[in-house]
Amino acid sequence: MEEERNHPPYRITESHFVISAVGPDQYPEEPWPEVAMVGRSNVGKSSLINKICNRKNMARTSSKPGKTQTLNFYQINKDAHLVDLPGYGYANVPKSLKSTWGKMMERYLRDRQQLRGVLQLIDIRHSPTKDDVAMNEWLAHFGIATAVIITKADKISKGRYPQHVKEIRKTLNIAPHIPTIIFSAETGEGKEEVLELLDYLWHFEEGEIDS
Repeated sequence: MEEERNHPPYRITESHFVISAVGPDQYPEEPWPEVAMVGRSNVGKSSLINKICNRKNMARTSSKPGKTQTLNFYQINKDAHLVDLPGYGYANVPKSLKSTWGKMMERYLRDRQQLRGVLQLIDIRHSPTKDDVAMNEWLAHFGIATAVIITKADKISKGRYPQHVKEIRKTLNIAPHIPTIIFSAETGEGKEEVLELLDYLWHFEEGEIDS
């Protein structure tokens, strides 16, 4: 992250859901910096939001993959937004709906001036899919600062972490300077690192992510 900063750890002391949007006319009007999260359905985006915000049910989790069909905006500490984008890669979602989601996500990612970076979530238990690879390549092509959060770390033993992280970085062809953070919403592992990354992205202007 460039260089270590001597300040207290970043904390989210206030957070709440703002709006489920489908287009720019519904986006929040505040000029605050935003960080978006992308990933396959059921990768754990809602669980991550709840964990880092110390809220149990602010972001609704669902047992039905593909249910989130909007861009969900969350206000953080009255000076930033966290944006949960629709999960991708769920086979039972109609192609017409997938197309609608794709256009909605692309419009936001390409045109939203407040966007400072994207967290791409990958389940530690599985190698990245074609959808994961395509999303990562798309973000890189358009020069969007990206970090990879490897979720559900509690589902495997710590001794297997290096092997799985290596496979994920290789499959996504992640550049050496792009950070990967191992995270578990169950144990809180990686929570401090995710908060530090968000603080960096929200509060440092137009900086690249460095390891």
